[in-house]
Amino acid sequence: MAYAVLAPFFLAIFAPALTQALGHRAGWALAALPAGLFIYFTGFIEPVSSGERFVFTAEWVPSYGVNLSFFVDGLSLVFALLITGIGAFILIYAGGYLKGHEHHGRFFSFLLMFMGSMLGLVLADNVITLFIFWELTSITSFLLIGFDHRREASRRAAIQALVVTGGGGLALLAGLILMAGATGTMEMSEMLSLGNLGDNPLYVPILLLVLGGAFTKSAQVPFHFWLPNAMEAPTPVSAYLHSATMVKAGVYLVMRVQPALGDTILWSIILPAFGGATLLTGVFLGLRQTDLKLMLAYTTVASLGLLIMLTGTSDLVIIEGAVLYLIAHSLFKGGLFMVAGTIDHEAGTRDITRLGGLRAAMPLTFAAAALCALSMAGLPPFFGFIAKEIMYKGLSHVALIPTGLPAADIAAWVLVAVAVIGNAMMLVIGFAVAFKPFLGTRADTPKSAHEGPVMLWIGPVVLSVLGLIAALTAHETGDLFIEPMTAAVSGVPIELDLHLWPSKFDAAVMLSILTIGLGLLIFSVYETARSGMGRIADWVGWGPDKGFDQAVRGIIAFAEEVTGIFQHGELRGYMIVTFGVTFLVLIVPLAMIDGLPAIPAIPDLFVYEWGVLALALAGLVAVFYAKTRLTAIISLGIQGFAVALIFLIFGAPDLSFTQFMVETLSVVILTLVLTRLSLAETDTRGMPRALGDGTIAIGVGAAFTLVLLSVTQQPLDLRLSAFFTEFSQPVAHGRNIVNVILVDFRALDTFGEITVVLVAGLACLAAIRLRKRRPPAAQSHGAELRNDADDAISQTRPLPSAKETVS
Repeated sequence: MAYAVLAPFFLAIFAPALTQALGHRAGWALAALPAGLFIYFTGFIEPVSSGERFVFTAEWVPSYGVNLSFFVDGLSLVFALLITGIGAFILIYAGGYLKGHEHHGRFFSFLLMFMGSMLGLVLADNVITLFIFWELTSITSFLLIGFDHRREASRRAAIQALVVTGGGGLALLAGLILMAGATGTMEMSEMLSLGNLGDNPLYVPILLLVLGGAFTKSAQVPFHFWLPNAMEAPTPVSAYLHSATMVKAGVYLVMRVQPALGDTILWSIILPAFGGATLLTGVFLGLRQTDLKLMLAYTTVASLGLLIMLTGTSDLVIIEGAVLYLIAHSLFKGGLFMVAGTIDHEAGTRDITRLGGLRAAMPLTFAAAALCALSMAGLPPFFGFIAKEIMYKGLSHVALIPTGLPAADIAAWVLVAVAVIGNAMMLVIGFAVAFKPFLGTRADTPKSAHEGPVMLWIGPVVLSVLGLIAALTAHETGDLFIEPMTAAVSGVPIELDLHLWPSKFDAAVMLSILTIGLGLLIFSVYETARSGMGRIADWVGWGPDKGFDQAVRGIIAFAEEVTGIFQHGELRGYMIVTFGVTFLVLIVPLAMIDGLPAIPAIPDLFVYEWGVLALALAGLVAVFYAKTRLTAIISLGIQGFAVALIFLIFGAPDLSFTQFMVETLSVVILTLVLTRLSLAETDTRGMPRALGDGTIAIGVGAAFTLVLLSVTQQPLDLRLSAFFTEFSQPVAHGRNIVNVILVDFRALDTFGEITVVLVAGLACLAAIRLRKRRPPAAQSHGAELRNDADDAISQTRPLPSAKETVS
């Protein structure tokens, strides 16, 4: 299973070379992989439909319980089939749509990487694995949406999608970790087997965090704005990511966790409320659009809202309707997006007001569009009709049975009304997309339209016909796909008997007739309705899309203000903040945990030990009374030498030698630096500033002293020391334990430190050589400032006085 998930990533490496060799025909060759994966997954249909589930596990990071594990049940299998099946046609379509594009191979690579990411997401069992693939879908969609990176609108849409979905992903990570903590396992299949978490104390934060990830991914209000903007991507991206796969990742997540988090009051309030609001927002905003892709994008938003609303009821029949609609939507919406792209490719425009009469010129495309639109409208004998009937059957059943709670009864009828209005409006927009460009008088289009090549029409034709075949074979479709998927979402085994035609004239049939009648009525006055909705939207003005820009500008302005406060260019200010924060970090935890140490008694020292202490104090006094900076630096070195003597006295000659070398080099380097800086010879700070600096210095020193005293007063844990003593010679073959620690047990750490020193040395060498190569004008300017560092600072802000800089 891992090979199946990772195969698209592997093929993505070779896609550019294959495209260079085969040109646009590489789409056919690349489509062989998802087609092969589709065939592979069909092997799971029969056992999964019989109630079996499959778990594939490989250890990844076992110490943290992270496995590369995959889970196949009715829900994940249907998604895997949609991803691979539709993905094969999308690769073929992309070959024809982007024929001749200079970055065609790169586009294929991005598309394949997204395919692998989406497969990993829906099949992942371990929650960390799921999160990783979840974020990979955000990253790869960013690359695909911003594929035309020379256009500002594409870059903005890509960044917007990444920020919204990536932010939701972080919320999801927190929710999944809490969920793992609450259940004691990181495997989703095991979590679901433990039952509902509604009584768990962590239920509310888990639910809100998981829904935060799902709502941002599936473009629920108020995060819906990123999906229509993502139509800046090439049409193959819209047909794949924004109809059949990525935007349904949030719906998949909600359906996946429904057995564990669903069927609670909070679940039944949040999901129907946000889903219903998203459904109405999508259809009404879609009605005002004239761009075919934007019209389809807003109906996608609406459909996602409908799926969230239906899943939120936790009713078995309504969930069955949601499952049916998810599959139907993937088929007809993927086909319609490809139809819109074909029209744009062949006619030169997607503006519905500039299109008409293309039926004769593009008969196959028109046939595919008509079949998809009829399924989208929920008309028989298409799969969308069955989905709508089951959906209405469940909603009407819930609404017609009184609960004794007036609020709940009203809410049930509100859901029915929202579903009817939303489905009617989707009929209107679907008919507008499918029929207005093809019927009526032939419009004058930018390009002379004709039927596109086979690579452009084979995808929508096959998907549209599948929507018809699935309905005509409703019983078999129900047994093989709908029943196991509904059982996976609901968490209980079920038996379905799905048929194309209703068995009786009931409330569901009446609601369907009402939906179709309302939709046809609005479609008859389509232009009036579109212009009216446009005026309403213009009157409202502000929306979340503008709010996103305002939020980004606000964050940038806030960052500039914070940067102006903390990155002001004055060294003394940086030192004050650094040491002030250090003081708080050391003292506050000690005070909060009541960990202030007891003042130790004066130790009984030998004479030579008192001598070392006296030497350190003498160095400290010398620093205070030093008249020049050079004298202060040399006096400060006395402290380091005193520490080296302490190491020597207590039996650590190697540490003592190291301390001697470090202190000597420090004094020498600082002395050399002073010769290159333009600084006053003496420190001329006034008394107030000197007292302030001294207070900070004493405070930080006292804080370190208290921390060290607190640590030394704790029981000494010698397990690590015993480990090094025991294994230093037999494992590392060294008697000097300190050396063994540095070059063996902590070899990578030591290597990192050496690397840092090496890079710093190379940087210094480069800076010196760059100084020697500067032109005369720059040399003269550098001579005025006497060093390159001061030169760099002077270009950004007025140079502070030498006294301020050193102090």
